[in-house]
Amino acid sequence: MDRKELAARIYNISHLTGSFTLRSGQVSSEYFDKYLFESDPVLLADVASEMAKLVPEGTEILAGLEMGAIPVATSISIKTGIPAVFIRKRAKEYGTCKFAEGADIKGKILCIIEDVITTGGQVVLSTNDLRDSGAKVEHVLCVIERDIKGRENLEKEGLKLHSLFTMDELKESVN
Repeated sequence: MDRKELAARIYNISHLTGSFTLRSGQVSSEYFDKYLFESDPVLLADVASEMAKLVPEGTEILAGLEMGAIPVATSISIKTGIPAVFIRKRAKEYGTCKFAEGADIKGKILCIIEDVITTGGQVVLSTNDLRDSGAKVEHVLCVIERDIKGRENLEKEGLKLHSLFTMDELKESVN
């Protein structure tokens, strides 16, 4: 399957129109419901196969952000053999009280996995938590780069964004 076909499949299964408030607070007339492509096992496997090619050399752990990026990170982990860790927005208040579940991150080179990036706000917050815990974070991998502002915000934090598709690529795939 080629990239344009994969982009069209993602677009067709997950593109919604209406009025949607994004995590960033922005209001949009279109929305990509990531859970629709993440819950399709065949499509998720194809996404993971393509994203596995983008994982930076030297990555020791894939860090999937709660909640949408966890299936993506898990699928890429299966394809690459690189362990995964699952990152909560805040540490749970019971049990181990961790915000990073899974592999030990201290001193490790992590690549953050995200599904959709608009402003990159949650990635920045999670990066700070990971770095404070001793992880080395320089790269972010996402399925959909919704807005260039996200890339710019991540670069300010010393992060390099690798996106499988931009919003324009998804739209062009169905034209």
